[in-house]
Amino acid sequence: MMFGHVDRPRHWARHLLRLREQQRRSRGFTEFVPLPFVHMEAAMFRKGRARRGPTWEEVIKMHAVARLALRGSIDNIQVSWVKCGLDGCRIVLNSGANDLGGTLMNESISRAAGASHGQEVTPDEMRKTIRSIGRIPAQRSTTYDILELFDAVA
Repeated sequence: MMFGHVDRPRHWARHLLRLREQQRRSRGFTEFVPLPFVHMEAAMFRKGRARRGPTWEEVIKMHAVARLALRGSIDNIQVSWVKCGLDGCRIVLNSGANDLGGTLMNESISRAAGASHGQEVTPDEMRKTIRSIGRIPAQRSTTYDILELFDAVA
């Protein structure tokens, strides 16, 4: 769910409730990925039709509230390193997320909108980030089966 453009927290809350209900009916979602709107080069922002994106506090709260609202329904909450940077991911992983976004290569969509967190993070950098907050990294499949569990210290 991209958030922080023309919507507000009440819309986010409604979206989470509807998502939870849809999941109860379908069991089709494996994760929820809140994506903060990147405004700098977005046409809707440049035309004055969107705000500057969510505040950092709103980003943290979105992940935390999603963890609470979706508990038992959608148990995986992902944080995007492209949107939040690795330092931000550490905070969000301690605030409700349990999944660090994937190993993208040559990411261009968020960068084209003005994101500044790079275009690639290696698996080693991801594991280092996860270990830095006292968690044990794991490689998973798209259905969240653990493929490899890594040592706590490399």
